[in-house]
Amino acid sequence: MRLTRRTLLQASAAAVVTAGVAAPFVARAQGPEFSYKYANNLPVTHPMNVRAGEMAQAIKAETDGRVEINIFPSNQLGGDTDMLSQLRSGGIEFFTLSPLILSTLVPNASVSGIGFAFPDYASVWNAMDGKLGDYVRGQIAKAGIVAMDKIWDNGFRQITTSTKPIVTAADLKGLKIRVPVSPLWTSMFKAFGSAPASLNFAEVYTALQTGTVDAQENPLAIISTAKLYEVQKYCSLTNHMWDGFWFLANRRAFQALPEDLRAIVAKNINGAGMKEREDVATMNAALQKDLAAKGLAFNPTTPDSFRAELAKAGFYAEWKGKYGDEAWSILESYTGKLG
Repeated sequence: MRLTRRTLLQASAAAVVTAGVAAPFVARAQGPEFSYKYANNLPVTHPMNVRAGEMAQAIKAETDGRVEINIFPSNQLGGDTDMLSQLRSGGIEFFTLSPLILSTLVPNASVSGIGFAFPDYASVWNAMDGKLGDYVRGQIAKAGIVAMDKIWDNGFRQITTSTKPIVTAADLKGLKIRVPVSPLWTSMFKAFGSAPASLNFAEVYTALQTGTVDAQENPLAIISTAKLYEVQKYCSLTNHMWDGFWFLANRRAFQALPEDLRAIVAKNINGAGMKEREDVATMNAALQKDLAAKGLAFNPTTPDSFRAELAKAGFYAEWKGKYGDEAWSILESYTGKLG
């Protein structure tokens, strides 16, 4: 059943996204009153784009054709940093971005991504649908960007390599690993003694293929949909960070919508995000077997060695100082004591 559901999601993705973007709404011959662009960095087959296509269709229908959202997946409008700049300037109206990359603009947005903070999804959603999510959205608002209420799921991140499996923290020493453009990622892997290289996601496959880096880290859903297993040999189940996608809106564009239309747009975005969370959980449950069949070798890890190394290197103390007592206190109210 799980494999079947994932297969159906992938098979229908392109059709759903295209339909959600391009299908005319017959009841409004004069065209949409608001035509907005939504950009993201994920393949069309990822549950994010499947649910976004459905979302766009629902918004067009419920607004009687007044609001149209055109979807641009797979970095069509640039890399993450480029698209964040476009969102701020109004070149695009909607964008989904990891809080860890968003931290290049909103430093405390990455507090949810502290290494080995969340043990499971229950603790993640408790925090992100609770006070920690409220806190981060408040920080994002200070930068002039609107964050929707429900963060979408990216998943717990795993490390893949072309050279050797990663079992303990010692295996990370000297490893050339791609990390997203985010200070938190760079800091964490430097604490492990690795050689992190900050690259936008659009560059990852080529960097692995050419040997510019030997490793990367991403959730299984992205490893699968971006076909990173084609250029990697090992997948170490580290669960080292949980990562999500804030659904962001250009504030001027969002506020330009009449209140009733804003409510419809927000309702459908948040609803699609909740469905995407379920999709990613279902997908990940089946993906290990699927990826193993494609040649990716999986191995367990010893999480305690990683936590101990981070504490020893002063990683937790450093980031507590950077985030401040308020943010750290809210985080630890959900995770327990860190460091």
